[in-house]
Amino acid sequence: MNRFARNLITEWRRLDLPTSDATVVIAVSGGADSVSLLLAMYELRQRAKLGLRLVAAHFNHNIRGVESDADEEYVRHLTRERNIEFAAGRGSISPEGNLEQKARRVRYTFLENTARSLHAFAVLTGHTVNDQAETFLMNLIRGSGIGGLSCMSSVRQLGDEQGVVLVRPLLKWAKRGDTEKYCRDLGVEYRYDTMNEDTAFKRVRIRKVLLPLLEDMNPNIVETLANTAELMQHASDQSLNDRAVMTPELDLGHLKSLEKAVLYDTLRHWLTQMRGTSRQLELKHIKAIERLVFSEKSGRTAELPDGGRVVRSGGRLTFDENKVEN
Repeated sequence: MNRFARNLITEWRRLDLPTSDATVVIAVSGGADSVSLLLAMYELRQRAKLGLRLVAAHFNHNIRGVESDADEEYVRHLTRERNIEFAAGRGSISPEGNLEQKARRVRYTFLENTARSLHAFAVLTGHTVNDQAETFLMNLIRGSGIGGLSCMSSVRQLGDEQGVVLVRPLLKWAKRGDTEKYCRDLGVEYRYDTMNEDTAFKRVRIRKVLLPLLEDMNPNIVETLANTAELMQHASDQSLNDRAVMTPELDLGHLKSLEKAVLYDTLRHWLTQMRGTSRQLELKHIKAIERLVFSEKSGRTAELPDGGRVVRSGGRLTFDENKVEN
């Protein structure tokens, strides 16, 4: 058995995931990370280490024209050769606004719907240690708190409904070089997304510019950042365990009595509970709400990145998720 597949089954068991009589949907873009995950799951099934139904799922965003179509055809051919079930989705995304965020949203909706239609217990993605380090830096730069810096978890619920989990089985141990090597070991050529060279995207600038600079000071910076994200996850989990569930309203008098650091932490925790996630929540949003707290006028609002808002009225802050349209 290839070492990569052996590491995967070790992590699978550590996460206490089902090994038989279940279905998993594997998100496959065509890149080395997702292809290596699919092929390692296939190898484990071939060696009777896993008795799972595997379904590869690919979403064509139609962002890169013929390249996007070639990615879809590549994954289709890869699965057909190995008799792996294949699910494909397509969609068009407006180039306006945050392209990466919009693409992620429609892709995950497709993956969740596919999993539910197949009664799959999980969607698997090929996120690696590198992705964790890059996400940590992105969140650090935008001013995230402990919750944001904890970054990605190996297992979490997918969507608002119970029943399907998102699993990232490479996240704790596999680096990008490992996924590429596994593909080479198998003689499989993977696809390369040319948008990974476009420094207009913040993540690409972090990967191509910032991380190499940090590696000059610490050759193990990727592992260091990923480990720090894990420490933040433990701190965030402990912090959440120590707190009561918050209501949609906060008393202004109480908020004004808090020290600044405690106020920021309280507001971030409140918004995370109300929104169900800390995604896209930046320091500028917390500061905007801080200005509401100390404003002398009622009826003022602070907009949130997902279309929700916070309203100051009657001596209270109120969370409103439906009043503002994207």
